[in-house]
Amino acid sequence: MDIRQMAEQYNEYVIGQRKMVSSTCGSFLERVLKTTENTLKKELRKMGIEDINHFEGLTGLTAMIYGEKVEKDCSTILLRADIDALPTIEKNEVDYKSIHEGVMHACGHDCHVAMLLAGAKILMNMRSELKGNVKLLFQGGEETAIGAKEYVDRGVCNDVQAAYGSHISTWVQAPYIDVNKGPRCASTDEFHIEIIGKACHGGMPQCGHDAIVAASAIVMNLQTLVSRMSNPIEPLAVTVGKIQGGFQYNLVAGKVEMEGTVRAYGNPIQKKMDQYMKEMVEKTAEGYGCTAIVDYQYKTPAVVHDNEMMNTLVKNAAIKLYGEEGVVMGQPVTGGDDFAYFCEKVPGFYAFIGAANSDIGCAYPHHHECFNVDESVLKRGAAMYAQVAVDYLDR
Repeated sequence: MDIRQMAEQYNEYVIGQRKMVSSTCGSFLERVLKTTENTLKKELRKMGIEDINHFEGLTGLTAMIYGEKVEKDCSTILLRADIDALPTIEKNEVDYKSIHEGVMHACGHDCHVAMLLAGAKILMNMRSELKGNVKLLFQGGEETAIGAKEYVDRGVCNDVQAAYGSHISTWVQAPYIDVNKGPRCASTDEFHIEIIGKACHGGMPQCGHDAIVAASAIVMNLQTLVSRMSNPIEPLAVTVGKIQGGFQYNLVAGKVEMEGTVRAYGNPIQKKMDQYMKEMVEKTAEGYGCTAIVDYQYKTPAVVHDNEMMNTLVKNAAIKLYGEEGVVMGQPVTGGDDFAYFCEKVPGFYAFIGAANSDIGCAYPHHHECFNVDESVLKRGAAMYAQVAVDYLDR
């Protein structure tokens, strides 16, 4: 069967599912997340998919599509779509605007749900040709950076031999599909620093130890981790994104708190960043008569396409569907994605479906209150889910 042609036939379906999820289902709110699950179950059962499972205490579900041309020891591939939204007040004035105030699909996960549902419909039409099985995962908790890890810990990868996912992207122009190999998404560590000084009157600073001055020095010194300790050819970003300190204009601050993130693609400095940062921050604070407490948390690992079989298979699938002219080899992004946890267990690949189109107002970055996508590309994302699964099981 022609997967591209079937995806075209499901164009209205995939767009309709995206709008439904955007307005009513995929939510950051716990009370609505169950609605998402129930909606997914109903839609999957309409397709004839009955083997649907839920992980106790987790949001989301898995569903199995069993091929009818299987042989002994056949393979199973995992197809993943994340389903959670963001605590953002939507500013788009569209008929599928979120009905939940303060909750918005500002990262495109509504598109992922719709694309995987449409991909499942295509695969169900091809069951007689499938030489293995397909495991669908509608995953919650991606925006927490550890949702996938919880699924992996529960054994979601124990019965699969490969994993494929995709992300709608407004950093890639519509309608291109980015299938580059190598680093794709950065690791996303977090840190919290508390600087403790001694408060005093602003007119008599010699009587105290200024935590704000110490914090300023720490912010600057942290950048030497990038400029002087890290190899310049290995990307590393250290960002302090939040600082709070002081109570009044005429008081020397006795306490400052700051938070930030570290991003990398496997930089060896990042792997020991907790030690390096603790030493630098404590010594800098000490030089200003202050003390410091550093809480460094390693979060999502980097997504790196380092499996040549999957790299070649996914690239060829995209070319098979949309030709060389429909494929791009994009740059890595410093945003993170917990799809990395699946890639640690089995060969994996994470494609980007280009959806930026400034002519129709779809050029805002992810997580923006006006984020939107060119919906004409959703059928391409659906086709990729199906084509990758078929080609993997047919290899």
